[in-house]
Amino acid sequence: MGNLKEKKITPFLLVCLLSLLLMVLSGRVVVAEDPANQAEIKEDIENIESKIEKEQAEREKLEQELGQIQQSVNYTQGEVRKTESFVQGTREDISRAESEIELANEKMNFQRRVLASLVREMYYSRSNSPVVALLDKSNFSQFLGGLDHIALIQQKVFGLIEDIKSSKGKLEGEKVKFEELKKDHERLLALKQDQQQALLSEKYETQGDIQEKEATIAELNAKLYKLRSNLSGYLGKSYNAKDIEDAARFASKVSGVRKDFIMGMLVVESDLGRFTGGCYAKDSRMSGRRLELFKDICDELDYEWKKRKVSCPPSSYSGTGGAMGVAQFMSDTWIGYKSRIASVTGHNPPDPWNLTDGVVAMGLKLAKGGATKKSGECNAAKLYLSGTTSSKYNWYCQRVLYWANNYERLLD
Repeated sequence: MGNLKEKKITPFLLVCLLSLLLMVLSGRVVVAEDPANQAEIKEDIENIESKIEKEQAEREKLEQELGQIQQSVNYTQGEVRKTESFVQGTREDISRAESEIELANEKMNFQRRVLASLVREMYYSRSNSPVVALLDKSNFSQFLGGLDHIALIQQKVFGLIEDIKSSKGKLEGEKVKFEELKKDHERLLALKQDQQQALLSEKYETQGDIQEKEATIAELNAKLYKLRSNLSGYLGKSYNAKDIEDAARFASKVSGVRKDFIMGMLVVESDLGRFTGGCYAKDSRMSGRRLELFKDICDELDYEWKKRKVSCPPSSYSGTGGAMGVAQFMSDTWIGYKSRIASVTGHNPPDPWNLTDGVVAMGLKLAKGGATKKSGECNAAKLYLSGTTSSKYNWYCQRVLYWANNYERLLD
């Protein structure tokens, strides 16, 4: 035992071991700050941004194709309606011709009965001619006159029958022509209906392709947010806007919603951040889960929830207040966007009363509502306000669009 040398741990070695242990326990391994890792993440971000740009371009192309298909569908539907009208018209013409042919037959039958009656009368007159011959001159003259009159009527009846036959022949010819025309229209109608069905199938297929593109873009954006969050964590960087327009510009870049539309929303929602609420939580009518989430948000940010200002209950309709910050998010809505906001701004946890976090949250929510396209802005605004696209909220959309187009001129 006495021959063994005692091994001692020097203070320097002890410090190194403790430092290594602390780094392992805290998860801050050296690789986290490795420039190679940072470069790899940046390259991944660039690749995903490139893919998003490509997918968005393809989606826009599909939307243009969808618009053209819809125009063709509308045109074909018009042609189908027009051809159906032609078919119905020829059916009516055929029905009318049939009625007139039936009437002509009735007229001819009547004239034939008249003629038969005249023939009987003539036969009767001729059969009695020996008796008549014994009559005096005056009676004989009347008899001959009567025969002339009957012959004249007979001639007229024959003429009428021939006219009716001629008219009937024309009507039957017209009926045949209408029937052929009807067949032509029906063949054309079947062709137009086939074209319409093919266009509708193409339309639904294109809509499905657009939905797939949107799902791919959403998935890529989720990856992008995560990578940006990781990079922000490595670099210890975050973005803080200088002013509200700078925040709107930044939010536009990360969300794809045009800056002027975000500015219009900010004017309507909080007067460009000048009025973010005049009530405390206790006066806002918040309750239940929404109030509990509000308390959690404040606790995480080290705010006293009872002293944090939120929107007041609306006076124009029954509802609750409690909307937070420049973007006027309710607590339950904020929770749904929290991680995405953090990945973009680098603020973890994000703060609904922070200018940058609030405007980015607004941009992300508008993008989800369809505001990445100008044609989708109105519905996105209505969804932002009410969660629906009901036409009864058109006034809100119109107000936002007015300010989006005029805020620079009116607020300078």
